[in-house]
Amino acid sequence: MIISPPFLPDAGLSAPTGTNPDPMMDAVDKFECAHGVYPIAFDRRWHCGVHLQPDTKGKVYAIADGEVVAYRVCQHAIDGGASHTGFVLLKHTTETGDGRPLTFYSLYMHLLPLVEYQQHSANANEMPEFLRMPTGDAAAQVPPAEPGKGNKVKRKDVLGWLGQYEGMPHLHFEIFMMPADFDAYFGHTQLGNATPTPPAGTDWWGHAYFVIPAGRSFLSLPTGAVTDAHQKHKLHGIEFELGQAGSNNLPLLVETYFGKGAKYTNVWTVEADGTRTLLTSQPVPEADYEYDLYKRATALYPTCPSDGYELLRFGRILSTPQTLAADVRVTWMKVTWASGQVGYIDINDANIHKFSDADFLSFMGWQKVSDSNTPFGSDGLCDVGALKKLLNDAWNNHETALEQPQTTEAAKADAIFSLKSNEQVRHQLRGFVCQAPSEWDSTHNEQRYAKLLDKGEFYDGNMQGYNDFLKYLKEVQFWDKTGLPAGQKLWFFHPLAFIRHFRRCDWLSLQEQIQLLPRNSISDAGSQISWVESKKRFTEGNSDARGQSPQGMWLALNHMFLKYGFNSSLRKAHFLGQIFKETGALCSTRENGNADYFRKMYENYTASDAAYDFDNKYNWLKNLGFLKNRDRAAYIAQRPGEVHKKAVAGENTQPGDGARFCGRGLIHLTWRKSYREYGEYRDKDFTTDPNPTLLQADAETAADSAGYFWVKTRINRKADHGSSNTDVQGCFSLVGGAGGLPARQQFFRYTYFILGEAPDMQADSTLERQKEG
Repeated sequence: MIISPPFLPDAGLSAPTGTNPDPMMDAVDKFECAHGVYPIAFDRRWHCGVHLQPDTKGKVYAIADGEVVAYRVCQHAIDGGASHTGFVLLKHTTETGDGRPLTFYSLYMHLLPLVEYQQHSANANEMPEFLRMPTGDAAAQVPPAEPGKGNKVKRKDVLGWLGQYEGMPHLHFEIFMMPADFDAYFGHTQLGNATPTPPAGTDWWGHAYFVIPAGRSFLSLPTGAVTDAHQKHKLHGIEFELGQAGSNNLPLLVETYFGKGAKYTNVWTVEADGTRTLLTSQPVPEADYEYDLYKRATALYPTCPSDGYELLRFGRILSTPQTLAADVRVTWMKVTWASGQVGYIDINDANIHKFSDADFLSFMGWQKVSDSNTPFGSDGLCDVGALKKLLNDAWNNHETALEQPQTTEAAKADAIFSLKSNEQVRHQLRGFVCQAPSEWDSTHNEQRYAKLLDKGEFYDGNMQGYNDFLKYLKEVQFWDKTGLPAGQKLWFFHPLAFIRHFRRCDWLSLQEQIQLLPRNSISDAGSQISWVESKKRFTEGNSDARGQSPQGMWLALNHMFLKYGFNSSLRKAHFLGQIFKETGALCSTRENGNADYFRKMYENYTASDAAYDFDNKYNWLKNLGFLKNRDRAAYIAQRPGEVHKKAVAGENTQPGDGARFCGRGLIHLTWRKSYREYGEYRDKDFTTDPNPTLLQADAETAADSAGYFWVKTRINRKADHGSSNTDVQGCFSLVGGAGGLPARQQFFRYTYFILGEAPDMQADSTLERQKEG
């Protein structure tokens, strides 16, 4: 899924690093206010959103593609200009894996009224048309909300500008799920399980987590490693640093992830009550580990490096069927097993449980707060003692107001308010997934807020003020316009925690992938492609004069992105920029040409072929770089030998090998040698007829062969460098395709805008964003 925060500050557009893999979320986290603490308001009631205040009054963006559920556009502020009641509520339907639909809602409240746009240099024309006019009666103090009326928005569409409430500029921002949607998705995760069960399926994304029981043996070197004359310790030619042998006294939780070619590891000890203690003050890097994964896999798992590659990346094999024999699946991981002690352990051990971010582990702070364990009583107020019990980790060795007995309502409110001064508590609250009523649903208003009339509470002795409050509340509530069931408890997430977590999921829904082909571009980059045509190429494939491509490419791309670590928008955009050109925008997974062309290119080129081509195809030869400033005689004399030499090197030695091993796949794998080496990597036969055609006719093979080539050639190192035209050219130099650099650069710029964070696409008169219909 593609998701981003509601503000896109320039600071967030900086390049990720291994220790700061998400600079955009790091920047937006700083916008969270001390007031409006999730999920508890200052008066101890539910507050299931956050208040965000960017450093400038800025645009509010849709966090994902969505359908408008309800909205209110105000002409004026209320309360003498102190408060803004405009909002947009969106419904998002996406996926995080094959058969893993996810439906959630995002709410953007306190948007700037239209009359103040000029004052804040806001341009209404940047918003969708339906948001440019006030809803209902523009003269009303609080205009009525409107249902969504089928309007849709794309991620990064402008929904409005930052407004304020009671004189405080901020955006009230929520993310929630309806009960049925929540159960359908999270019923398949470990959320709420104190003792999580290792998943048997292939739903895997984000960071990996390994739970190592107490009393396991760690080795100073992997079994079988030898020390050479230079005192380097190697196993099958792969070097391992000398560690320390020993045994862990407590269970360990190990987190691993990759960033810019390095592998990073965090380790915690886990007490019996679940309390974690960090052993690694900073993520421990292993430089170039990811860039070298192909080399490691081929050396350590020679019978099926493809399965070995997944063991090294995930700690388990996700692909089916699994080929690698069970007795050769030993997977050595370097782990800090005690303070200052690092050793090696085989994480393939079945007693070591393996998870990912897809599991929503309680170990990583996710807590399900429902009727069974909520700190909120029947009166809708948070009980301090119950909250403290839920937050036991955050109170270890800390003295706060919450540790003192609370006797009065005011003291209890002060204790809750003190949360803002305890960053550890605030961090733990971010992991709460709360079942609560929406404050925008007017059902049971009187019962929910009656406590405000009690002695010492806000409306004690002020019935008129209380009635005015309820009247105003009902005016701003809008649930009756949403079409959603009323009176239900919803499931709320800390919205920034939700976004940060799901940004680690690199699965792209079909709807998202369709947008990756531009609607209009230069002729060499696809020219005009309608939404229907783009969808067809990703789902049904293609078969016409432009070539043939298989069905199911959108699923195959997702599987390949996961396996080969396309875990950033930059990597994906570089890959797509290259393969879209290689395949004619997914029209053909085989190089264009007939049998005679392939013979002359990859098998046998005669002097008469050279003479004919020089006399009749001079410009074609020149554009492909074959002439090399040679005259006719020199070309005829030298070119046949060059083709023969390349054919021998590529192992095209049998008649028909030119056509048999022509360029196939998303990156056109070419030559018998390349097909043979890919077969050895997969432990499959791709050289015996008709198997070579699998690289063009089977979507999974066409995509996987491209991912294999990408990591084998270490193109990720080039892709991670940056987003300039020169960086695209650097990737192209390793792909080795037949020309078309301008098209590759335009494809890259377009896909990087669709996948990345920049709010605006680079100016390009020939580019038009894909749109539905």
